[in-house]
Amino acid sequence: MSPRAFGLAPLTALALAVPAHAAPPGGSTDYGVFSTGDGAAAGFGAVGGVGQARWAEDWSNLTSTPPERRRQDWFNRLKHVKLTDKDDVWISFSGEERLRYIFENQPVMGTAGKTDANRLLLRSQYGADLHLGEHVRAYAEFLYGNAGGSNYYGYQTGTQRERLDLQQGILEVKGTLLGAKTGVMGGRQVFLDAPVSMQSARDLTNVQQTWDGFRGYAIWKRFRIDLFDFMQTNKLPLGVFSDGTNYNARMYGAYTSTALPAFTLMGHKSQLFADVFYIGYLYGGALAALPTATPGKSQAGSTRRDNVGAKLWGTAGPFGVNLTGVFQGGQFRPASEAQPTRAVRAYAVNAAITYNRRDLAGRPSIGIQADLFSGGSYRSKDGAVGTFATPYFPLPYYNDVTLSLTSQNLVGAGPIMDFAPARNLHFKLHVPLFWRDSTNDAVYAVGKTYSWRDNLSGGFIGTIPQAQGSWNFAPHWTWTEDLAGLVASHGMHRAGAKNDVFIMQTLAFRF
Repeated sequence: MSPRAFGLAPLTALALAVPAHAAPPGGSTDYGVFSTGDGAAAGFGAVGGVGQARWAEDWSNLTSTPPERRRQDWFNRLKHVKLTDKDDVWISFSGEERLRYIFENQPVMGTAGKTDANRLLLRSQYGADLHLGEHVRAYAEFLYGNAGGSNYYGYQTGTQRERLDLQQGILEVKGTLLGAKTGVMGGRQVFLDAPVSMQSARDLTNVQQTWDGFRGYAIWKRFRIDLFDFMQTNKLPLGVFSDGTNYNARMYGAYTSTALPAFTLMGHKSQLFADVFYIGYLYGGALAALPTATPGKSQAGSTRRDNVGAKLWGTAGPFGVNLTGVFQGGQFRPASEAQPTRAVRAYAVNAAITYNRRDLAGRPSIGIQADLFSGGSYRSKDGAVGTFATPYFPLPYYNDVTLSLTSQNLVGAGPIMDFAPARNLHFKLHVPLFWRDSTNDAVYAVGKTYSWRDNLSGGFIGTIPQAQGSWNFAPHWTWTEDLAGLVASHGMHRAGAKNDVFIMQTLAFRF
């Protein structure tokens, strides 16, 4: 069952997952019940066909695919290239060329310092997956990102412009242990085994978020576990092959998932998964700073965030279900030793329920998504920090593709709709309304805390209706159109916020 069924995954990834005109015969490892739908249940993201994390693809079954079917797609010859007569050593190649245009008339609620911003983004990303027998493989992926436009902003943060560099480099040793498919992966990699409301691959930008470190996984018939310890890749250097490791940003923990017994409800086969996880954050810098009551000011420091959560998701009859709860503990250490260390007590509750009619033309689904990310108080100097922290880029498509808001001090609710009038055409609509959870806390964007304080009255922030259409007009080619509009509340307008129109067009070629 795909996360798309309840509106929680980006269509840009899903639409590209399987080329509409010539679906590839392979593309993902069989993990039993955890391969349900697009395979995201295995913890590697959507991997059906061409996936978001390209190292997660497995094209070994091309050798058993009839030649006439393999020849339907010319690029299949690049997916399993034999390097020995025994076929125990082989290599697979992948690639992407993506051109993206973004227009924003008042970006970041008018605080970006630009109006009518036009941004043009070009990404070239190519990878090679070398299999050395059944138990060892090495994956390398290279990225070049360029960006231009007029009245643009945000190009000096390491997320849009990137000279040729190693985007991912992984050595994996895998096999069977205690009846489970197990593996250990070391190196630089995209990591997707976390709730999308907390962490994502940051694919909206030219440069995806990657991590340097280690990961170990084990997948049994109905239970899996993922252990990981990463440092964030430092994307700020501008030289060729100059990316290093950001030792001030660490993520570590364990994620488990249990496939509950399958059942039938209202004539539909159903499958629910129960996940339990711990995700730890250690980070400093601007993302860790706490806002103070003085407009535009913050308290510098570093923080540890301990996220303990549970998630119930899957299908129950014609309904898609996704329920997540997270308690966030830890502490905040001010940069000044004269100031006291503060405990962290924050939480998040996320829910999405949809009614899916896959038996009807267009396979429509309609539902509601509701979210609560706790807020604190910028007036408190020594009490517990109550603001939920999401330093590692929640999935923008989850709540706000414009990046004007993020998952901190935020309450959101609104309808979600999804339908596909043709096999190669897909539409999605999300109309959330947003409030501050605490009116004594700031309003937050992705990587930004707005300066408004006492001149900001009321809790209602506004609404951000968002629509997306995705068209697989030819094998491996996808055109995506995103439209969004931020309509701020009267209270936000009085504080200085401005309405925004967001238009994003994406042309992507992937193999």
